[in-house]
Amino acid sequence: MKLTTSMEKFILHWGEMGSRWGVNRTVSQIFALLVLSEKPMNAEEIVETLGVARSNFSNSIKELQSLDLVSMTHQLGDRRDHFVAVKDCWDMMIALAEQRKKREIDPTKELLSSCLQEAKADPQTPKYVQQQFQQMDDFMSLMNTWYGQMKTMDRALLIRFFKVGSKLVGWLGKNK
Repeated sequence: MKLTTSMEKFILHWGEMGSRWGVNRTVSQIFALLVLSEKPMNAEEIVETLGVARSNFSNSIKELQSLDLVSMTHQLGDRRDHFVAVKDCWDMMIALAEQRKKREIDPTKELLSSCLQEAKADPQTPKYVQQQFQQMDDFMSLMNTWYGQMKTMDRALLIRFFKVGSKLVGWLGKNK
């Protein structure tokens, strides 16, 4: 695949952003390349286009597949695996949010619930600590509920929801 200047700029920037999000630079660059590719690409095409090591590609593509951002496909007459990225920005957001929830939110919610129950059962735990656990647990429960609603919302409604923005704040009333 021949990269233009703007394509290179995008791929390099995506790699930089990925490293800021805690994702390997090569993982992010492969994803960016596949987003820009009109057709599925095989490993050799990706490795050649980005100039990365085959072993680095293999580990990176596995990570992208585990994140549900890239899938493998096959083409008639070609025994090689080809890869295609999630291209719709809303689908990307939902896939990434799901992974962040699994890795960060779910374990934290589980720990908070456990700490809250232990704190309530332990007379040595100060009331203030119990209150802190309770308010964090309540917050995490609310975020879990909100996420579940956003994830299953009809796409057109979800887009309208995000576009409402400041109108919603005005409708709900502003805080001083």
